[in-house]
Amino acid sequence: MTDRSDTQSSSPRWVIAKAFRLVGWISFWTQLVLGVVAGALFLAFRIGSQASNPGTGLGIFFAALGLLTLGGGIFLAFRYTKIGKQLVSSNPQNRPRKMQAVQVLRLGLIVNLVGMLLTLLGAQAISGSLLLKAWSVPQGVVGVSSEQLSRLVQPIDVVVVQANINAVTAHFAGVVGSLWLLNSIHKPEKSG
Repeated sequence: MTDRSDTQSSSPRWVIAKAFRLVGWISFWTQLVLGVVAGALFLAFRIGSQASNPGTGLGIFFAALGLLTLGGGIFLAFRYTKIGKQLVSSNPQNRPRKMQAVQVLRLGLIVNLVGMLLTLLGAQAISGSLLLKAWSVPQGVVGVSSEQLSRLVQPIDVVVVQANINAVTAHFAGVVGSLWLLNSIHKPEKSG
């Protein structure tokens, strides 16, 4: 009985199942934590920002789409853990076929790459808007009027940049996890 469990635990299916569970959970928690932090930072920006900037508005729109897409990436990372559990099922009918697992991984790659693109578009719009804001204030002014103060880059403006960086990092974690699992599925078997 011990020999059989040792053989099973070293079989390619068990190794892949273990990888799906481990990478799935790491990807899930990384994306979830970074996504929650990014969402909280975006919310803080929306509450704390008084100045309206057209570029920032467009950037926030793309960043919000990136966060929504991140929700799909988080779901797919959780799905990886379920695939890992199904792969070790004693009932062969419950095990997903290799092509089904590859399709889920490809979907995960697409979702995270699209989310990364949307978030990067948001980051470009936001950083461009902040650059224009910084350039619009004359240099060397000692006294600053309230109108000029609203044109200065405020600390709250940097919060949205940090939120975007967190969202891009979360999508990157999803891409790395999907690629790692695709590689483990397609890894050539060692000849004994």
